[in-house]
Amino acid sequence: MIGLVIGIDAGGSRTRVMVADAMGEMVATAEREGSAVKPGEIERSAAIIAATVRDALITLDPTLGTPRALCAGVAGAGRESERRALSEALLNEALADDVLVVTDADIALADAFGEESGIVLIAGTGSIAYGRGPAGTLERVGGWGPSIGDEGGGYWIARRALSVVTAATDGREPDTSLVGAILTAAEIDEVESLIPWAATATVSQIASLAPVVVASAEAGDLRANALLGLAAEELVLHVRTLARSLFQDERAAVQVALGGGLLEPGSALRRRVEHRLKSAVPGSKMHAAPIVAVRGAVRRAMAMGVELGAE
Repeated sequence: MIGLVIGIDAGGSRTRVMVADAMGEMVATAEREGSAVKPGEIERSAAIIAATVRDALITLDPTLGTPRALCAGVAGAGRESERRALSEALLNEALADDVLVVTDADIALADAFGEESGIVLIAGTGSIAYGRGPAGTLERVGGWGPSIGDEGGGYWIARRALSVVTAATDGREPDTSLVGAILTAAEIDEVESLIPWAATATVSQIASLAPVVVASAEAGDLRANALLGLAAEELVLHVRTLARSLFQDERAAVQVALGGGLLEPGSALRRRVEHRLKSAVPGSKMHAAPIVAVRGAVRRAMAMGVELGAE
């Protein structure tokens, strides 16, 4: 018998937990702040994840016992050493009999395509593309983190928008509504105050400015519009690169699913990405159903539970 299982989507902005029964039906959920892995901060990520799991478990009948399996898809956990360290930390929290830590892209792929071939593109605080080829080969593009990568993600967009604001203030760029919009979002009164604000802001706090850029672009601001277009190009390049690597040709038939806060159905950035994919990756076929990454984590945890039951 599988028993209870736990799925976790640990992103840069939010940590989502879903507890499911043996049939995969949700019995409890919880949500807290982001718990993406940062260099040297494994314990912090583990503490947030564990607290969120306990928020969910406390609502259940304790006689149900300890969950059999826990799968956590964690942003920033691209290296094996980080996944192993976080897995050990979560095992020490005694949340489940067995623990598996994978990337956030892994659970998104599991939700979108199961074991079928396809590519998922995620743009939230960061960005990454992950895919499975016809032969079962798994590869990723992007996901290098906010300091050296994550092109097209929320932090990347917001960081560039801040530069646009300072350039416009200097007169190096034309006037833009981004100046007022970003000051309002950051809850400060003058551009000079962005210096200490940005110096002390977390990655997720800076990334939270990305929706301001999207809204400004939608309202017709030319500079915000150009920045959003550049973000779309960067994200499409992730998919094009994987299509060539896994399917040999961007014209080959490939299923593509989009996920993350910036690529939710109907969003401005998603519309741009979908439009560009038609020409940049002509073989792409959009996966219409929205990605629910935490549900993919539950599916991975259920597979773990089956293996445990067979032992």
